[in-house]
Amino acid sequence: MTRTELIAAAYTPMCADGALNLDSVEPMAEHCLATEVDGVFIAGSTGECHSLTLPERMALNEQWANVARGTELQVISHVGSHSQPDAIELARQSSELGLTAISAVAPSYFKPASVADLVDFMKPVAAAAEDLPFYYYHIPPMTGLTLSLPEIAQRFREEVPNYAGYKFSSTDLELLQLTQAVDPNAKVFFGTDQMLIAAWIFGVRAAVGSTYNFAAPLYRRILDACERGDLETARHEQGLSVRMVDAMRKTGFLGTSKALMKHLGVDCGPIRSPLANVDPAKMGPIIEELEAMDVLAPAFR
Repeated sequence: MTRTELIAAAYTPMCADGALNLDSVEPMAEHCLATEVDGVFIAGSTGECHSLTLPERMALNEQWANVARGTELQVISHVGSHSQPDAIELARQSSELGLTAISAVAPSYFKPASVADLVDFMKPVAAAAEDLPFYYYHIPPMTGLTLSLPEIAQRFREEVPNYAGYKFSSTDLELLQLTQAVDPNAKVFFGTDQMLIAAWIFGVRAAVGSTYNFAAPLYRRILDACERGDLETARHEQGLSVRMVDAMRKTGFLGTSKALMKHLGVDCGPIRSPLANVDPAKMGPIIEELEAMDVLAPAFR
């Protein structure tokens, strides 16, 4: 049976003053490997992509390429940008660095008005890394884009030679099935951690998520239970995932998750404005609650 890939949506490590902290990339990679994570998705939503400058994103790509070289860790670079030239430059660099793949979210300030407009925007981006698989990044809660994903996938399949699939960050499982029906050969990276069991049932065998950074063993238990047909255990473990995320939302998910990484021994620093960091005084009860659930990965040493 095909092992489901868990790809951590990597944090962009920051210093206390908000500057990029590239020295933290290596311990992040080592922690991923130690907890059976198969790869990283860098500079995505979890990685605060639109809060980073182009030089910062390029430096991040280069550092991850250097750190992952010689390991089994996949590195998927999110190159999406509101600026097409920036996205093209990031794609070109990803190819030169020999990364695993690229992915791109649609621009969401000046939005494409049609599927044709979106595909036309993405074509030169994908072409700049034509030797790498290209994955479209579908995340409507963040982009506000309501274009038909089945039509998008079909057009990419027809017009973009290195199109390989899509990252599906949505809770709309009906839409997932409709898109699978028109693009059955696509590789799907499922992006809603709290619904992983449902994606597995629909045949998805790859996932990208924030919580795989600090709770990968929990998701391996879910997947192991699915693979042996023990759906009762899988449902129980998935319920813990839902409770974990719900607890973290109370203090702001991204800030809390970066603080959890520090608790586990991998300091990813603060998040950038306009997002707010969690009050350190509030972390104690959250950590205690999550440790009682037995959902956190072992501390990194």
